[in-house]
Amino acid sequence: MAILKNWREEKCSAYLYRKIAQHEKDINRKKLFLELAASADKQASIWEKKIKETGKTFSFVYKPDFRTWFVGGLVNLFGAESIRFVLSAMKVRGMSIYSAPQLSAHPAAAHLESRHKGLNTAGNFRAAVFGVNDGLVSNMSLVLGVAGASQNYHFVLVSGIAGLLAGACSMAAGEYVSMRSQREFFEYQIALEKEELELYPEEEAAELAQIYRARGVPLNEAKEMAALIINDPNRALDTLAREELGLNPNDLGSPMGAAIASFLAFAFGAFIPLVPLLVTPESSIWGYSAGLTGCALFIIGSLLSLFTNRSALLSGLRMLLIGASAGGLTFFIGKWVGVLLQ
Repeated sequence: MAILKNWREEKCSAYLYRKIAQHEKDINRKKLFLELAASADKQASIWEKKIKETGKTFSFVYKPDFRTWFVGGLVNLFGAESIRFVLSAMKVRGMSIYSAPQLSAHPAAAHLESRHKGLNTAGNFRAAVFGVNDGLVSNMSLVLGVAGASQNYHFVLVSGIAGLLAGACSMAAGEYVSMRSQREFFEYQIALEKEELELYPEEEAAELAQIYRARGVPLNEAKEMAALIINDPNRALDTLAREELGLNPNDLGSPMGAAIASFLAFAFGAFIPLVPLLVTPESSIWGYSAGLTGCALFIIGSLLSLFTNRSALLSGLRMLLIGASAGGLTFFIGKWVGVLLQ
């Protein structure tokens, strides 16, 4: 029933708002989320009234489902700011406050300064999940492909280990080069902005005022805001980088950190299909390897539903189907090639 679903969604939001408020140290933010929780409860009471009008009996005692409980646990572990994209997918409002700068030269500037933040725990978590998935699918496909061509246990195991190391190193190297190139480009752009700020600050202030003006700020107020910001060199560079370049100077990303994270995520995923092979050399072990990989793919698909607010079951089954298709295709191709080479 749609009405009941709406009631549950509002109660879910109220539950998460209170979770956030419970761990929020900033008084103003805590107050905001408690107010949002009260508002969600009020909306839920409206849906509760509509449900009662239908004449159907229902226990209006809210118990969080697994997804809501899990996200609440993430709030406990990492805080709302780190997983704000997950919370947004859960229809939790107010997450934009975590993107606003802490300091501002003008009350309105805190709202208008750009809210770019490239790397964060939520983004890293999502990247890690995809990295594990890549390792799972690629190494399981490799193991099944080699197993299709040859039933030699040691040959398959060595191929799997080689695939793990080669894939993890390739992912790490690619991520490092990509992040390093991106960071150097951003640093070059910020350096140019810094030089322009030193050479002609008045022109930069005028550009900043134009940006604020285009966003609906009155002309005089926009000029006042821009002038106050430009008078502080450090804040001026930070604001100009955000407004004109769309960059957060304090968060350009770590090439080495990205490389290590990619290596570990891929290696972890690629190791899962090898676990049964390392336990026993029995010929039937391929089925256990495929089964363990299938379970892991289902769990990863379910985790990805945190970012889409879709059914965890359907997301898990979709990921399982994709992985099974890739592994099955590789197995039959390997078997075909093995027959040809005999």
